Amino acid sequence: MEWNPPDTWNRMEAYLRGIPDEIGVRPRAIVVISGHWEEGVVTIQNNPAPPLLYDYYGFPPDTYQIRYPAPGAPEISARAAELLQAAGIAWKYDHARGFDHGVFIPLKVAFPQADVPIVQVSLLAGLDPTSHIRLGQALAPLRDEGVLIIGSGMSFHNMQIMMARMRGGANDRSPHPGSQRFDDWLTEILSKAGPDLRLDALRAWDKAPAARDAHPREEHLLPLHVAAGAAGDDPARRTFNDVVLGSVESGFRFG
Repeated sequence: MEWNPPDTWNRMEAYLRGIPDEIGVRPRAIVVISGHWEEGVVTIQNNPAPPLLYDYYGFPPDTYQIRYPAPGAPEISARAAELLQAAGIAWKYDHARGFDHGVFIPLKVAFPQADVPIVQVSLLAGLDPTSHIRLGQALAPLRDEGVLIIGSGMSFHNMQIMMARMRGGANDRSPHPGSQRFDDWLTEILSKAGPDLRLDALRAWDKAPAARDAHPREEHLLPLHVAAGAAGDDPARRTFNDVVLGSVESGFRFG
């Protein structure tokens, strides 16, 4: 797409392209928790050939022609269900839903050959942070079974602020102050706090500086809670940082 400035997403694109080298091993499969799927109970995609769900509106016609024919992984879906069952977490399968754009947009850049099987797992509609940490803790054994767990959201997701900055012609290298305060807090608690303090802080994320400036609604933050829950005692480090549409955005890796 054309953006103003033209390099708006270049640094994020480079970061995504570097993920395979960053992790250093080809994953057996990928489990993705996206900010674009909420259900009353944890729902596991179980489809050997998921279609794409173009869950966005008003974009150029070519964005509805994107293809990303990555296979599903029914055996990973079954293993995720087994882990949730053992943890006492209610779950169900979805055999029809396709990959939403929180899956196919970043992974088309990171794994362009579409040759790594993918399973998407939903958020919980109640948006309770503790429940999403617990979900990650239940799925954690997948990490030792060759599965890459990705929380796909945004560290700052206030579209009203971001679109106003874009329409106003703001220099996108000058961040909204609330986004900087929240990012400073997030980086501190993820990269410097011990695992227990890290999870305690994430449970109370809405008490953080400028929390509701960053996330008027927290569906784009909670994939991080799942990833942090799955991380166990592994340290976190920030692997991406940029100013996009006037807001600070960061990405983190555990382990």
